[in-house]
Amino acid sequence: MEQIGLHRQETGDASGREGSGSRIALSGLADSPGPLQESLLSRAWDWVDRLPSATDEARGFWRMRARLVRTVLAQAISRARFRVAMVVVLTFVLWSTLFWLFTDAFRFLASAIPSPDLHDETVQIVFGTFFVTLMVMLLFSAAIILYSTLFKGRDIPLLLTLPIRVERVFLGKFQEAIVMSSWAFLLLGSPMLLAYGLVGNAPWYYYAMLIPFLVAFTYIPAGLGAVACLLVVYRLPRVRVQLLGLAAAVVLAACLVSAWSLMRQTESNLLTPRWFQDMLDRLRITQHRLLPSWWLSAGLFQAARREVSESVLFLVVMISNALMFRQAAIWVASWAYRPALTRLCARRHVLHRLRGVWMDRLLVCVSGFASRPVQLLMVKDLRLFRRDPMQWSQLLIFTGLLALYFLNLRRFSYDVYYVSWVNLVSFLNVSVVGLLLSTFTTRFIFPMISLEGRRFWILGLLPIPRDTILWSKFIFAVGVSIVPSSLLILLSDSMLGVAPLVMASHQLTCVVLCSGLSGIAVGLGAKLPSLREESPSRIAAGFGGTLNLVLSTLYILVVVLLTAVPCHFYLGVHGSELGTFLSGLTQLHSWIQFWLLAGTVASLALGLFATVFPLAIGLRAFRRLEF
Repeated sequence: MEQIGLHRQETGDASGREGSGSRIALSGLADSPGPLQESLLSRAWDWVDRLPSATDEARGFWRMRARLVRTVLAQAISRARFRVAMVVVLTFVLWSTLFWLFTDAFRFLASAIPSPDLHDETVQIVFGTFFVTLMVMLLFSAAIILYSTLFKGRDIPLLLTLPIRVERVFLGKFQEAIVMSSWAFLLLGSPMLLAYGLVGNAPWYYYAMLIPFLVAFTYIPAGLGAVACLLVVYRLPRVRVQLLGLAAAVVLAACLVSAWSLMRQTESNLLTPRWFQDMLDRLRITQHRLLPSWWLSAGLFQAARREVSESVLFLVVMISNALMFRQAAIWVASWAYRPALTRLCARRHVLHRLRGVWMDRLLVCVSGFASRPVQLLMVKDLRLFRRDPMQWSQLLIFTGLLALYFLNLRRFSYDVYYVSWVNLVSFLNVSVVGLLLSTFTTRFIFPMISLEGRRFWILGLLPIPRDTILWSKFIFAVGVSIVPSSLLILLSDSMLGVAPLVMASHQLTCVVLCSGLSGIAVGLGAKLPSLREESPSRIAAGFGGTLNLVLSTLYILVVVLLTAVPCHFYLGVHGSELGTFLSGLTQLHSWIQFWLLAGTVASLALGLFATVFPLAIGLRAFRRLEF
């Protein structure tokens, strides 16, 4: 029987090939005649005839996935109708807000740029930059999710013992990774594309091509991420030194490029024709003809301009490349997945020397205000955090990208003439850092309680109350998030040269965002745990994670607006000729100062509410939770 299974795995993509190949393998059973051999041979022939074909395997996986989706939806509707309704409403509000912002932005471009050629070039560069960024994010996200599902999933040992090909197991996880990594891309990209179509009076086939273009586009970075994930895990035990050297070379090259770019100071003012042309020249790299993001933006742009043949040509190019990268990932998985999984499982049982003790000691010293049990629980969470590359790698990547962006803000000498614009850019940078924090808390802080579910009996034996566990995770979340975010905002303000009052306001806003986002993530994580799921990505992509992301985004928008709008008017009064005249009006000047103070107090009150209220709900639910 082992010969049958091995031969079937090596040969056979269709049922006919599998049956004929297995019959050749069975010829060894008939070498010596006898009743026992004839009985075994007869039973083996019957078993070979019942082997599932490739079509049957695909049908079985789709049937299993459909049942899982129906079960999850039925449970959510029957047990948590209010939660589902809240998620739908908040998601619709977020999508509508983005659609309104993109609509106004495209109308502004249409009115501010009278030249049709320059307008079209600007729109293409905006599309290219947006899709290049999303392509990089999808590549890393797909690779990380596939690593967690292919090499750490609890169902993998069971699936690999079934009479199915390893390619089918990989393809099923690959499709799940695409869904989990691309939902945010669709949420952010669809309002921009629809807004551009409405403003530009695009024909009906522009909207019909949106879904095929977006689906084909997601397969390309996902396929690249899958191939990279498989090859790294497969080759890591042998060439770890070479990989570390390559990573060091990449980091060194990025530092050299950043230093070279900082030396090239551009003496152009903000929002001038020279500045605008300089920005287009710098972003024109996203228009490279070999980038899939350019195929997507060019195809949709041609469809909006009623060039049907060109748009269909780009769609065919996208689909063909998507199928090619998908097939390349399947081919790599056919020979690399099983050996990579075997090597990884073998290395898990090797005892390693305890490293990073200095981090634990530093955390204990910094958290001297907390009790000893809270400190030890935070040390445990820190060790789990740094031992999981899936968590700290994403935070490191996005933090590094933002740091490179902030370092290049000093290219323009706009701080002398455009104080209001500097203030606007600085608060937009605060919003970007807040969105990075919301992604971090959703993907890593929110699942922390759920990941403790199956091992909670260990913590339950400790002589500490349950509230201590939740408070330790909240303090850990605030400590991990406030350090990089404060440094990024300080770097942005330093490069922009903002006023000390604005810099202090930004740091206060950062503290409010870190506290509120951590409270929302920890509170909702205790209120809506997923104790049967061990993948942080799946937990974050579920109902609770989606609700956490939507609430966090709305919270960031409100907090930033409460401090940005009065600060903008305050700087406008003190930084312009009209402001010099208006500053003589004591009543108006006092009203703006009161508005600035009221906005700051309101943001602090909202941050306190967003911290205390979710934590109170989470503590109440956590005390009653049965593990």
